[in-house]
Amino acid sequence: MAATDSAATSEASASDLADLHEIAERIKTNVQKVIVGKNDAIDLALVALLCRGHALLEDVPGIGKTTMAKALAASLDCEFKRIQFTPDLMPGDVLGVNVLNIQTSTFDFRPGPIFTQVLLADEINRATPRTQTALLEAMQERQATIDGDTMGLPDPFIVLATLNPIEMEGTFPLPEAQLDRFMLRITLGYPSQAEESEILLRFNNPAVEPEINAIMHIDELNSAQHLVTTVRMDDTLRTYLLQVVGATRQTDELQLGASPRAAISLYRASQAWAAIAGRSYVVPDDIKAMLSPVLTHRLIPSSQARLRGRTTDAILDECMRGIPVPIER
Repeated sequence: MAATDSAATSEASASDLADLHEIAERIKTNVQKVIVGKNDAIDLALVALLCRGHALLEDVPGIGKTTMAKALAASLDCEFKRIQFTPDLMPGDVLGVNVLNIQTSTFDFRPGPIFTQVLLADEINRATPRTQTALLEAMQERQATIDGDTMGLPDPFIVLATLNPIEMEGTFPLPEAQLDRFMLRITLGYPSQAEESEILLRFNNPAVEPEINAIMHIDELNSAQHLVTTVRMDDTLRTYLLQVVGATRQTDELQLGASPRAAISLYRASQAWAAIAGRSYVVPDDIKAMLSPVLTHRLIPSSQARLRGRTTDAILDECMRGIPVPIER
């Protein structure tokens, strides 16, 4: 590779990256106590954690979205809370409320479940748009405003949200502003026959639950998150990344292309994907691997593209086709 990334203050050391790779493998093994297979999905969730990003787990019911999110949270030595989103959930149920204290004649603030480090927003599309927007400020600025008072959220603050794309009754589509705040969209997919056979054997006795221990402590997570920012990306690769993002804004098949926030997410996710693999530098395959998880949920096909049955993945592949991939000289 040619030039180094000027934004990185120091390049990641081989020993630090080896430690990060080892911890990532331990977390993956820990999660796979309750999730059979799904290596790529677990790696993508780790990317979100290492980049201080939020992840949207979208798939059909019964695949293991909630189970994976809970196992990831249990693998971290962080405070964890869960919100079961329903149509009658109110913003105060998420953020918290001020309650009148009769003895002191003052209002006492009772924080909601959003004041945690890892938040599981289960079936997020079942809440009304008013309640969904309660998460916007928290997801972007790591703070919450209640009755005019702004309060910071714990560090780290990570949202793992599950979404069922099939059911329409009793659900509300996520607004584009909220989708754009999710760094990654993760789909698990159906297990293979061999994996499903392992599931039947492993979970035949529901009384015996696998024990999920904390693998990464908060100080290790902070160090790993800083280490990811030092992974080097060559200038030619950064130009390639920006060309792909720009192509989504120029095609007639997309009504809405990738935002600058999406470009930042793609940049950081590529660094984290390389770090998980134990490398101190990004290669083109890292960017390619992150394109669909980072971009597709942010893109909106045009009405003509939808009539032709074109998916965002297919449109993204078409955008990439005309962009030459950088090669090492």
